[in-house]
Amino acid sequence: MHLFWLRVAAILYAAASIAVFPAVLYHGERWRQWCIHTAGMAFFFHFVSVVEMLVQAHRWVPVGVREVESLLGLALAALFFLIWWIYGALSLGIIALPLTFFVVIVPSLGIGGYTFPSEGVRTSWLIAHIAALVAAYAALVFSIVASLLYLVQEHRLKTKMLPGHSESRIPLDWLPPLDTLERIAHGTLEFGFPCMTVGLVIGSVLAVDRFGPVYFTDPKVIASFLSWAIYVFLLYVRRVAGLRGRRAAYLSGAVLVVMMAVWAANTFSQVHRFGAK
Repeated sequence: MHLFWLRVAAILYAAASIAVFPAVLYHGERWRQWCIHTAGMAFFFHFVSVVEMLVQAHRWVPVGVREVESLLGLALAALFFLIWWIYGALSLGIIALPLTFFVVIVPSLGIGGYTFPSEGVRTSWLIAHIAALVAAYAALVFSIVASLLYLVQEHRLKTKMLPGHSESRIPLDWLPPLDTLERIAHGTLEFGFPCMTVGLVIGSVLAVDRFGPVYFTDPKVIASFLSWAIYVFLLYVRRVAGLRGRRAAYLSGAVLVVMMAVWAANTFSQVHRFGAK
């Protein structure tokens, strides 16, 4: 029965992970309440699951990787609520809640893991995984391109205003205004983030089904989660700190470097290599 409560907690952690972003980035009070209440229920069912698991095993010390993972997720959630209660810092939930979900999702699948009812169903989820990540990377590329064009347009406008300087030999009148480029860069980031999150979640379930927990030690997988964390940081800085213009463009360039590192990690991947069977 403890596995059922853990699965309920995982679903609620996922809902709280979604709600925390509009709650923090857009200061939505309803989203804030939804996030706290949902995460609170997730923590309650998670606590019930852990206690019931240990009681049924007639011990108070976790044994095995799955039990340790479940207890680690509970500790992460407890620390988040403690910090929120003392400091009122819901912003940390952007990292803490999705991290808790990713830690809990594996033990919630059970000792034997999740098995897809047919290969056709697995293929459908694989297509959804690839489509979501491709959409995320495409959005990130658009954001980076818009940021680079922002730098070009800004330099063009500043140079044009200086006395004695004429328009560049390359016609750049087709470039959109700075405000439009800024909105494109930020809007594509906001579109790509949920796509990347969904892609990673589906990919984790697919990989655990085929490779087991060793999947999470693969270099490319680690790099993918690192890029997701930097994605979160980029969104948070742009929205909360009000980072705009040139500095935001430079930060987007740093994300491009991380993307290239993720693709380069494919060379060292043993379980997640393109073309691997």
